Amino acid sequence: MKHSGRAFQSALKLIFWTLVGLIIIFVLGIIGTFLGITVAVSSIFLVGLWLVFSLFTLYFFRDPTPRVPEQKAIAVSPAHGKVDIIDEVTEPLFMGGPCRRVSIFLSVFDVHVQNAPVSGKVVYYQYNVGEFLNALRTESAEKNENLLFGIAAGDPPGQKIGVRLIAGVIARRIVPFANEGDDLVRGARISLIQFGSRTDLYLPLSAKILVKLGDKVRGGETVMASFE
Repeated sequence: MKHSGRAFQSALKLIFWTLVGLIIIFVLGIIGTFLGITVAVSSIFLVGLWLVFSLFTLYFFRDPTPRVPEQKAIAVSPAHGKVDIIDEVTEPLFMGGPCRRVSIFLSVFDVHVQNAPVSGKVVYYQYNVGEFLNALRTESAEKNENLLFGIAAGDPPGQKIGVRLIAGVIARRIVPFANEGDDLVRGARISLIQFGSRTDLYLPLSAKILVKLGDKVRGGETVMASFE
């Protein structure tokens, strides 16, 4: 008979396409399940990474209160870190000529709050925009972004003490706590440099340096020099 079997063919087509649809839904379900597991695992990993980052950030921004020495006519370390340069340089901006320099390298594991080396008044404040060389390189003191504090010491009176904060390849932000005209006491917090960096301490030629290369120093605590 004419058109015999067409209804059966229609049934088969309907069954076929519903099967295709079912397979698509099944595949999408598998993909969705896989993505769900991936997102869940990734979320756990990201949460763990965030916790590690948060703990390290809290550790990095720690700010211990220094045990400031009480003896007279001394300069304490302006930073936590390792002494890697002791020399004589010419610092024309504040020191006005030749002076002694003690340079301290701060790794990412050191405290990054800086402290006043002496009591006195901030009489010079100069921020310089520069490069971001690795703070391990000695030329970073001249070329990198830096901030120079000039302190007219009250103890011993009449002495000039300079502190230069130097940003590094990672440390790209200097956050000063003191400004020109501020009165400081020895050990007071004066700034924060974020991540690895360098701090230079400028002293008069008459100062007696009491640290040596390789010494680990603590900001506000370690006696760097004495004045006779």
